[in-house]
Amino acid sequence: MRRWLLLAGAIVSEVSGSLSLEGAIHHPWLYAVVAAGYLLSFWLFGQVLRAGMPVGVGYAIWGAIGVALTAVFSAVLFDEQLTMLTVIGMAVVIGGVVLINLGGGHGNGADPGETDAVARDAS
Repeated sequence: MRRWLLLAGAIVSEVSGSLSLEGAIHHPWLYAVVAAGYLLSFWLFGQVLRAGMPVGVGYAIWGAIGVALTAVFSAVLFDEQLTMLTVIGMAVVIGGVVLINLGGGHGNGADPGETDAVARDAS
């Protein structure tokens, strides 16, 4: 559960940094928010990996949800247009992440780090 909370934090901080780029065009002080958002997101993602999430799975989730949230919030905050093609593209990207997770070989649904810890304790 911890790694998922860390990943959510990484996604939120990265999206915040990305959205702040638009505002920084007119308000240069927002570049501090951009830098803080990106630095925090990379640090949190490192913690996600340290907690045992496979990099391919974590990065796919981070990227897909980050892209989708950035597009949606850009439409809300900056009046950018979300076309049907954009929405379909987001669905395809998120569908790809689901396929990556299903193909990860973790068929029992347990977190890989937890099963490794159980195996170490048993030996």
